[in-house]
Amino acid sequence: MYSGVAVEKGNNNGKKKAGIIASTVVFGMGMLMLGMIFCIRRKKFRMNDNFKDVRKEDMELPIFYLSAVANATGNFSSRNKLGEGGFGPVYKGILAEGQEIAVKRLSKSSGQGLNELKNEVILIAKLQHRNLVKLLGCCIHEDEKMLIYEYMPNKSLDFFIFDQTRRKLMDWSKCMNIIVGIARGLLYLHQDSRLRIIHRDIKASNILLDNELNPKISDFGLARMFRGDQTEANTHRVVGTYGYMSPEYASNGHLSVKTDVFSFGVLVLEIVSGNKNRGFRHPDQNLNLLGHAWILWIKGTPLELIDECLANSSNVSEVLRCIHVALLCVQQRPEDRPNMPTIVQILGNENPLPQPKQPGFFIGRNPLEQDTSSSRNNVYSANEASLTSLEAR
Repeated sequence: MYSGVAVEKGNNNGKKKAGIIASTVVFGMGMLMLGMIFCIRRKKFRMNDNFKDVRKEDMELPIFYLSAVANATGNFSSRNKLGEGGFGPVYKGILAEGQEIAVKRLSKSSGQGLNELKNEVILIAKLQHRNLVKLLGCCIHEDEKMLIYEYMPNKSLDFFIFDQTRRKLMDWSKCMNIIVGIARGLLYLHQDSRLRIIHRDIKASNILLDNELNPKISDFGLARMFRGDQTEANTHRVVGTYGYMSPEYASNGHLSVKTDVFSFGVLVLEIVSGNKNRGFRHPDQNLNLLGHAWILWIKGTPLELIDECLANSSNVSEVLRCIHVALLCVQQRPEDRPNMPTIVQILGNENPLPQPKQPGFFIGRNPLEQDTSSSRNNVYSANEASLTSLEAR
């Protein structure tokens, strides 16, 4: 009799313990879920809060509904995807009224894209120039952050000049128009706009082309605004693209309008030659594109730089002047480089120009060197990706 009671009490105690354990587990899981929900909501709040000052500062910027953008892009269909950058994907869309748009959508996994997107809204919303891409509006809905631009049907400059087939569609007059257009866009950014903007990532893929192949500078996520009479600054966060960065900026974080001038010079040499600076290797002398152009200039044979696709349509004096201007832009010392007002002026006349000095980052890599580490290269021309956080040393 006593043993039966003991067993019943033992069973009751076991059930109580099991109930306590189950309750503890359920309570713990509930708290964990609440914590996760709180963190997600807090993250969303931070993301939306980061854009509150943008909305206040840029009230003239139209706001697009998420449903309208989703419908325009086929619910962000992969068939409408134009490309992808560090911020996230870009989609082509057609609004209900028939207007074509390009939608830059911030990736939800992007760590630094939010700041770059915000930077782009603040800067480009205030800039209006025929050689800058036009920002039509933005879409901000919970954790969705998007910018809506005018659509450029001919994509970007690199799509043409680095492709052997499409490059044949561009004669010298079109190339010259693109060079002058980029120069005028940079002149506006550096001097004529309400703000003084250093783009910091001028390269072929950031130059978009409209129906008539007119150039428009795009991607202001890395741009830096100077205020008042400020003309230069130092930064510990070097951003840009290898092969286009000036020596003083890549090595010491020294930033000025001459940073963009150097990038412009590299771009001009790429347009003339049809070669990428960061991928070019001379078969005999092991030089990059800057070194190859410099050696040809010293030898007195700069016309050998011209891409064969442009040979029949080239204005020799214009091509020589563009090569000359480019070499002035990529000189080692920033004080030796011309500024954009001077560049625009000398591209349009035939006045004598000073002789260029040795360019920066022109020495090729030692052919015996097998290590591909950027720390052991003599030039910054091996990496195709844009950098968003490179500490200056």
